Amino acid sequence: MITYRSDEINSFIAKVAFSEAGLVPVIAQKHDTNEVLMMAWANEESLRLTLQTGQMTYWSRSRQKLWKKGETSGHLQTLKEIYLDCDGDTILAKVEQIGVACHTGSPTCFFNKFSID
Repeated sequence: MITYRSDEINSFIAKVAFSEAGLVPVIAQKHDTNEVLMMAWANEESLRLTLQTGQMTYWSRSRQKLWKKGETSGHLQTLKEIYLDCDGDTILAKVEQIGVACHTGSPTCFFNKFSID
């Protein structure tokens, strides 16, 4: 698990271009295989908690509250690395996934393949 010092956290957060709603999309990717697991939203508070604790914490838009991934299911995500894209408006979190990532029971939320025949 990786955690950051207060000055590192403040520096990272200062670079994030949060939306008008105060949110930024976070792509969670399995750190050892690079499999894309899910996309969720973070606000400043959830991002700060993620960086302080090393456990992925998101903002639930439907419930309007913080959501620590796996808190009720046990399917935790532990932060291994974190990246900010070139525009500062999307975060890539490389995580260790315990259990499945998707609420449907799938290992990843990206299982609906679209193909043109």
